[in-house]
Amino acid sequence: MASAYETVIGLEIHAQLPTKSKLFCGCSTHFGQESNTHICPVCLGLPGALPVLNAQALRFAVRAALALGLEINRKSIFDRKNYFYPDLPKGYQISQMDLPYCERGEVEIEVKGKKKKVGVTRIHMEEDAGKNVHGVGGDSAVDLNRAGTPLIEIVSEPDMRSSAEAAAYMRQVRDILLFVGVNDGNLEEGSFRCDANVSIRPRGQKEFGTRVELKNINSFRFVQKAIDVEVARQKRLLDAADTVRQETRGYDSENQRTYPLRSKEDAHDYRYFPDPDLPPVLISDEMLRKEEESLPELPDQVAARLAEGKVAAEAISTLTQHPGYIRFVDAAVAAAGGELPLKKVANFVVTEVLRGASTHGLGSTFTVSPPQVGELLSLVEAGKISGKQAKEVFALLENTEKMPAAVVAEKGLEVVSDTGELETILQGLIEKNPSQVEGLKGGKTKLMGFFVGQAMKATKGSADPRVVTDLLKKLLEL
Repeated sequence: MASAYETVIGLEIHAQLPTKSKLFCGCSTHFGQESNTHICPVCLGLPGALPVLNAQALRFAVRAALALGLEINRKSIFDRKNYFYPDLPKGYQISQMDLPYCERGEVEIEVKGKKKKVGVTRIHMEEDAGKNVHGVGGDSAVDLNRAGTPLIEIVSEPDMRSSAEAAAYMRQVRDILLFVGVNDGNLEEGSFRCDANVSIRPRGQKEFGTRVELKNINSFRFVQKAIDVEVARQKRLLDAADTVRQETRGYDSENQRTYPLRSKEDAHDYRYFPDPDLPPVLISDEMLRKEEESLPELPDQVAARLAEGKVAAEAISTLTQHPGYIRFVDAAVAAAGGELPLKKVANFVVTEVLRGASTHGLGSTFTVSPPQVGELLSLVEAGKISGKQAKEVFALLENTEKMPAAVVAEKGLEVVSDTGELETILQGLIEKNPSQVEGLKGGKTKLMGFFVGQAMKATKGSADPRVVTDLLKKLLEL
């Protein structure tokens, strides 16, 4: 039975830009260092310290906007967002309000086979705050290493109508940013997180209900659960003729509840005004051209290319989880001179290579190199080794610089294609298995696999299955 209420969801995604230094100073953005070691007068907001915009952060921000299809504003302004909190040493956050650097776009998502476009209102640049650390010797402390780290905030339209759509949108945005290299997608370290604006309204009503903001959700699973829990809470309130208060709430995953943090401020409560220490941001034609030219394939484009190459949907889903995977596939194809079918390389990478692969943020590591895989599959394609032998050779290549042809020669793993030797083996199998021979002659084609398997066993896997099949048909006059 359909609910009497409709859920309305908008997301504000905070994505850290992978610069080496902070947005307005030269302090390192390296994660996991000793508390309060990556700080300076600028990120501490000390009197007289002046911010200077990180040019690489601006380039990354522009690339993100282009990848997500937003319109670039050639002129934008940084503002001061004024509020007091212990992790905000200046008493204000440098952000963008009235004139962000880009606006108006959309992201296509798919949930249960149905596609939908979610509007993106704007993306603006801003600096991150520090981090409150609780329970330090019974007290709370502040780590300001993160203060000033460059972020983009991606603000969606309230177009999502279920927690599943919200999770799909969050994942799609994350994948796009990861593929174009402007965010490492690391939810655990907080470099990709979101706030969810959630409200409900009676079905058919045009006006939005009272909005509640769920803060700092850093997993796809939690964004679904937090929204579902909050929607259920709001339904209980309205069903009891109570009201939903506009506020900011946190999500308690252990107890499956949301809890109040503070009353929700509106924009005017932050007393935004242009930052007098920073000039307007001007985006040139040259910067736009360079960033457009640097854009790699997006996840959907990669998926379409793989599908065109007859790669299975399950393999496509795996290979589009990280840009390092598809780069490995393409490099292996290129190393083989472009002669290998994309499908063959993609399947081998998914079934064999990725078992030993690891990713961290934008980086990826593998136990073999693309040239090793390209040469290995070329040997299979040329009929010099079998598919089974390829797996054996692969195991011998891992974590070495050896090349497949040398390993095959060293181990004597060449395919047995000598028809004289194979004919002798098959004649023996025919004599030993008369009933299987009769069955095969009688149309039981599955028995061909029995003979091929026995021949492979007799040659310790070094026979070419295609040669065995052709020779057996000839001997049995099939």
